[in-house]
Amino acid sequence: MGSGHRLGRRFGWLWGAYGTSALGTWLAFGAFPLIAIRVLHAGPAEVAALSSAGAAVGAAVAVPLGPWVEFRRKRPVLIAMDLVRCAALLTVPAAYALGVLAFAQLLLVSVVVAAADITFRAASGAYVKALLPAEDLLVANARFESTAWTTTIIGPPLGGAAIGLLGPVVTVVADAVSHLLSALGIRAMGGHEPPPERREEGRMRAGDLLDGWRCILADAVLRPLFFNTALFNGLVMATQPLMAVLMLGRLGFAPWQYGLAFAAPSIGGLLGAQLARPLVARFGQHRVLVAAGATRALWPVGLAFVGPGTGGLLLVAGVELGLIFCCGVFNPVYATCRLELTAPGRVARTLSAWAVTAKASTALLTAAWGVLGALLGPRTAIALAGAVLLATPLLLPRRAADRSADGVLVEE
Repeated sequence: MGSGHRLGRRFGWLWGAYGTSALGTWLAFGAFPLIAIRVLHAGPAEVAALSSAGAAVGAAVAVPLGPWVEFRRKRPVLIAMDLVRCAALLTVPAAYALGVLAFAQLLLVSVVVAAADITFRAASGAYVKALLPAEDLLVANARFESTAWTTTIIGPPLGGAAIGLLGPVVTVVADAVSHLLSALGIRAMGGHEPPPERREEGRMRAGDLLDGWRCILADAVLRPLFFNTALFNGLVMATQPLMAVLMLGRLGFAPWQYGLAFAAPSIGGLLGAQLARPLVARFGQHRVLVAAGATRALWPVGLAFVGPGTGGLLLVAGVELGLIFCCGVFNPVYATCRLELTAPGRVARTLSAWAVTAKASTALLTAAWGVLGALLGPRTAIALAGAVLLATPLLLPRRAADRSADGVLVEE
């Protein structure tokens, strides 16, 4: 079945809610650093702390939320997390209007939003697995991936125009409203959600906080995927500030050129997501997972060779196009594999642990590569990240696996 495959009215509402909130997030992309710089006159250290510390602390706050979500109905959790994000973001324009906005408030809001993001993703993954039959999961994940790349293409340019005309605070309002609309969409889904499994013991124990990681590390396929995605995504994100320093500083590219070089190739992600299901149907899930996962690691090292002028701009755009296309294929396939290999009563904990690790590792690697960039120069640090990324295919699963009806791992 192609892109016209119907997944039902309830999934349609969920998909629309996801797209709305994703667009709002991309409209406000970069708004907090701009507010910190232009309104609060923050320095480089404070701006870096806003990006990395906010995400890291948010991840730590989200650790107990995974086990908490597991034993609750997921749709109310999704609505609550949307409303939490909306309320937290609206405090920024309110404080700005009253003239009391402070850097500490921006940092606190970034922590709350990061924790709510992780919790929302964990609950949404568990909800999708319960909502759809297993054979439809790849279609659903490909649609989410296509929507993510579409909003990446159109969101930042629209947000940049809005910031230029109305200021960064306005895009924060748009982001808050998008989460409110998402909550209303999820509320409109209706339908019956089966009750979650009951906890054997009434209270959550300290050991329950580690259940998600135990599930991941005990699985022969999830374990290498976990380390692969954490390292790959963290290193790719860690090079972004260095690319900004290199291109906007030493190479003299204009901000619009820098934005274009990274935004336009996002169309590759849209194309890759559309091809994921046909490729899996023809070659099998494991082959596509390994091929796309290995191929995406080949591109980032090319960024170390960027030069000035049109040639440099085309090199960056070409590298990003190849990288994003491979990620567009890989991401929905790996997300589907992860859902298939996770027992229904453990999805929220597993996805929460996965997201917490991703946030924390990205923050750690970004900080580490910032230090390397200062010591070795941005180009050398980017080349080093690319070299490490070339080794990440070694962490991909070596054999395909599936689960039988009783949950036992079966090697194919």
